Amino acid sequence: MRADRLISILLLLQNQKQMTSKQLADKLEVSERTVHRDMEALSAAGIPVYSERGSQGGWRLTEGYRTNLTGLKSEELSSLLLAGSIHLLRDLGKQADYEAAYQKIWAAMPDTLKHDAEFTRQRIHIDGAGWHETLETSTCLPTIQEAVWAERKLAITYERGVELVERVIQPLGLVAKRSTWYVVAETEGDLRTYRVSRIHSAAMTDEAFRRPEPFDLASYWKQSMERFTADLPKYPATIGLKQTALQRIRQERYVKIIATAPWKREGWTEAEAEFNTLESACEICLAFGPELIVLAPAELRERVLGQAAAIVNLYEGERLD
Repeated sequence: MRADRLISILLLLQNQKQMTSKQLADKLEVSERTVHRDMEALSAAGIPVYSERGSQGGWRLTEGYRTNLTGLKSEELSSLLLAGSIHLLRDLGKQADYEAAYQKIWAAMPDTLKHDAEFTRQRIHIDGAGWHETLETSTCLPTIQEAVWAERKLAITYERGVELVERVIQPLGLVAKRSTWYVVAETEGDLRTYRVSRIHSAAMTDEAFRRPEPFDLASYWKQSMERFTADLPKYPATIGLKQTALQRIRQERYVKIIATAPWKREGWTEAEAEFNTLESACEICLAFGPELIVLAPAELRERVLGQAAAIVNLYEGERLD
């Protein structure tokens, strides 16, 4: 609708200070001719919008002009607060709502919505820095979300190892790590995290609960991840690698580069690395091929050499027709 587009133009100029006709047309997915017509309509309505010519020119609002008009819809607010993952928003069909909400909330968030925003922030947290990408689904997620919002206890059947156990939990919030959902809950006086895909059934009870004070969902999740990382096994090793491979290995999930120093080979770096296990260290080192060499320990060198020799033997012994 044109009215929505005019509001979007007004808020874009308020937030960005200056935009060209082409930038506005690309953002709003209309022609530059339509942008010019919209600018004429804004000017006729008394909005102090003007154009500066030249290579650095563009459309601007008169200095000091601001609007309190936001018209923030509840759907746009919910999408904005889930915006830790654009992929998640796209999957939920919320990306367009997010774009619209961002401009409105950047301009000015009404005081009447601040309480609702904090309420949602404490109950949904998106952790976009994931481990493995998964495609997990759970039919229990809507029920769990409803119980989180209503602050009602949940009776769940949960997969623990090879058995199913029953629990009554007080769901405090949901966390999405990539496409994997977790529910943080209080049960039997302890805070625990349940993977939603392992919950086989969930029924909201009539019994309400009070959230513990103080409790912050994002802080709890951060501390929980720090404890998880600290408890992972550690396998130290010394490696030599080409400069071009240094940035790549820093992005590996299961490798931590502790220190680096120049190596005897030109264009190579010696690094103290921390893997999780001997097996994963071997797999990662092999993946870098001739760009990485294991210097220590001896067992890792031998493992990599053995695997490399097996690969050579496999290719030499296999004839392709």
